[in-house]
Amino acid sequence: MLFADEPQAVLPKRCGIKVYRYKTTDAEGTRESLDFDPVSIEGCAYDQIHAAVQQTAKIIESVRIRTPEGLANVTYPETAIHEVVTNGVLHRDYSIADDVHIKIFDNRVEVLSPGTLPGHVTPENILNERFARNASIVRLINKFPNPPNKDVGEGLNTAFQAMREMKLKDPVITQEGGYVKVSLRHESLATPEEIILDYLRRHDEIANREAREICYIGSENKMKRILQQMVAKELIESVPERTRYNAAYRLPRKRK
Repeated sequence: MLFADEPQAVLPKRCGIKVYRYKTTDAEGTRESLDFDPVSIEGCAYDQIHAAVQQTAKIIESVRIRTPEGLANVTYPETAIHEVVTNGVLHRDYSIADDVHIKIFDNRVEVLSPGTLPGHVTPENILNERFARNASIVRLINKFPNPPNKDVGEGLNTAFQAMREMKLKDPVITQEGGYVKVSLRHESLATPEEIILDYLRRHDEIANREAREICYIGSENKMKRILQQMVAKELIESVPERTRYNAAYRLPRKRK
């Protein structure tokens, strides 16, 4: 994995990276939402990491989302992407015949690494515990020029810090089936109420669909409850003379 030009040709197990782009915010990507055929990245671990980060950043540049200010390009801290991809490659279980999967959605980036968390590490203590499944790979790749890791167990902590500095929510680490999944969500640290009020300072009204888009909330009913709670608090009001099919909300008007 470290010194062969194409370790995939000599290892009986798959050990590459696949990058996907799904044009959706749904929980799962589908064939219909797949923007193009998955990109395969091979080579030694060192080359894979650098190529995967570069390819992921390139694809993210094309993603546009609705914000309170209008459509905007998605941005993630490249440091966070680098650390999560590095972690996925170096700490994966190489006995499993599968690749590392990088899935780029409209509202998040997911990195799925084959294998469960090693030793006593859990999603809850992963930032404070160290246990290298592939200790030799982790130690030796650190001796390469411009190594992708620092070999001091700081990788995911750095990713968390980078997301916070960009005012985005913390990465989400889960163990699902035979994979460890790290999700970088393009979600502001602001509450849905704050985001909606900020939007209404720039626009006359907002509908449930628009509110879901800028708050990254998939459930129509959940957003409806948030909007109704804001109405009850007199933060917003319903736009009059609208049916439930074109209902919208606005900042309260001064009443005579």
